[in-house]
Order: sequence, then C-alpha cells, then structure tokens
Amino acid sequence: MTSQVIDFGPFLSAHSHPQHDKYRKLANFKRFKIERGNVVWGKDWDLIFPVAQLHQGYVGPAVY
Repeated sequence: MTSQVIDFGPFLSAHSHPQHDKYRKLANFKRFKIERGNVVWGKDWDLIFPVAQLHQGYVGPAVY
C-alpha cells in the first residue's frame, strides 16, 4: 500500500475556473470518486486527476 499527501490548494488557486472553483470548499472537495483509474469530482467529471499522476506527486493541468 502507498500513502502520499498531495496539496491541491496551489492548483485550485492558480487555475481558477467556474467549473473548478466550487471544489475550493472543503465539503465539496471531499465528494470525490475514483472512476476508471481517475480521481474525479462532479457528475460529469468537473475536475479530474489520474491516479498515476497523483502517485507521482504531480497535480497540474493535463499534458496532451
């Protein structure tokens, strides 16, 4: 088992977007799900981070 602390605060502050801003509230942030290997928020995946990315300690916009 692996455990890692990741600070999402800087990402949410630096990447302001109406779709993401509601997840700055702790109550909303805690409502995540893990779907298809991703940590997601919202019914339509408003905010998404791949577990592999988080495992590496990286929180940032998707790189295409």
